[in-house]
Amino acid sequence: MIAFFTQAKTEKPPMSPFVYEITDIDPIEAFLAVKHLPYSLLLDSADLKHPNSRYTYVMCMPVETIEAKNGTITVTNWDQRLTLQGDPLDLLGERLSSWINETKSLKNLPPFQGGAAGLFSYDLCRSIEELPEIENAETIVPDLAIGIYDQVLAYDNLTKRSHIFTHARNEEEATGKRDHFIKLITKKIGDPTYEPQDPPLNWSSNFDEESYCQAVQKIIDYIYAGDVFQANLSQCFTTPRPKDFDPFIHYRHMRKVNPAPFACYMNLGDIKISSASPERFITIKDDVIETRPIKGTRPRSENIIEDRAYKNELLESEKDRAENTMIVDLLRNDLSKICVPDSVEVTDLCALESFTNVHHLVSTLHAKLEKNNTPIDVLRACFPGGSITGAPKIRAMEIINEIEGLYRGAYCGCIGYIGFDGTMDTNILIRTLTYDEDTITLQAGGGIVVESDPQKEYQETLDKASAILHSF
Repeated sequence: MIAFFTQAKTEKPPMSPFVYEITDIDPIEAFLAVKHLPYSLLLDSADLKHPNSRYTYVMCMPVETIEAKNGTITVTNWDQRLTLQGDPLDLLGERLSSWINETKSLKNLPPFQGGAAGLFSYDLCRSIEELPEIENAETIVPDLAIGIYDQVLAYDNLTKRSHIFTHARNEEEATGKRDHFIKLITKKIGDPTYEPQDPPLNWSSNFDEESYCQAVQKIIDYIYAGDVFQANLSQCFTTPRPKDFDPFIHYRHMRKVNPAPFACYMNLGDIKISSASPERFITIKDDVIETRPIKGTRPRSENIIEDRAYKNELLESEKDRAENTMIVDLLRNDLSKICVPDSVEVTDLCALESFTNVHHLVSTLHAKLEKNNTPIDVLRACFPGGSITGAPKIRAMEIINEIEGLYRGAYCGCIGYIGFDGTMDTNILIRTLTYDEDTITLQAGGGIVVESDPQKEYQETLDKASAILHSF
């Protein structure tokens, strides 16, 4: 593996990318023009009211792709296609190692200026931990699907400015590459609008209320037995995909009715993923790590008094605070493996954040990355996120395997970027739809603790799923 990548037809990018400010371009319209291209990727800060919803990025036509499933890795670049065996995170780290800490980002501009971006599926956890396979279950979603993008359109929601970053050996090459990119993203497509499905989609779940409540009770029994303190349990909704259904046209509609700060859309060919995620997983900038786990949920109400009551109920809930605090402790432990000793700090504990359809309790942790560690080391230490597994994490994941009986695929993994300069930002893939040629899939879950009420936990999954389900 190492020999191949040493000899691959690639060169280190320049110390800084070439940058070009482009005016009068809407990033969503730009993505509409390239949505049909495999590995087109939109990282979308769609909730303009949220303080962490600032940058939107458009990418397409990566110079290399790395796709992995069940230990088999397929690498495609320069018309070469190789199939390898091994650890996909090791491979991705190897591809980035010659760039990180050598490529310098341009200051006072959007932080992602080119690099690796894409999907880290929940089932990538099997490359990190030893977990049993799930009998009679399968998923066609890759464990990892990453593009190496040497060009990025970045839009700043605050300044309303757009820039194209291009990595090239010289200005002449950069101009040629950029002109081609601009031609792609400025192609006029019109303004297709989403029409509600008629008849409405027929959703089904792998759980009904009774069986979900029984599953919650089984986790509570595991807690009393001393196996775990908390485990996340989800139900999986599926519906047949209508003929000629365009997932991105639906995404444009969904981002209006359910905007989210860490939303995204990715085209993997036969598979498309769209997400209205409110949760940041990990960001790294200047060796400072931030993670913002969500635990604790109440629905929103159009009635101001009722909405305020939901807020107060969440803030005063000992059960929800305990659930959140357990995950904060888990993340403190995960981060301590790769960070400067005693640098992990909880800067916000159980703060209330209100989104379009739900209220959440959100905590914030910061830490200083230990010298010589990389974003890949951070991913390996923290993936999957504790907020969507439980504590202790490995035992919780084993229980999830057993009770859910499905591979989660994209759900509860993450989508985001690792820049050539070592910056990183990723979400947690909740409020997420996966489309294959025949089926649309949505999962929703919650953390189960000893105080959990099974009926309330079931209702919480419906509250979380409702905005997405009703967007159709």
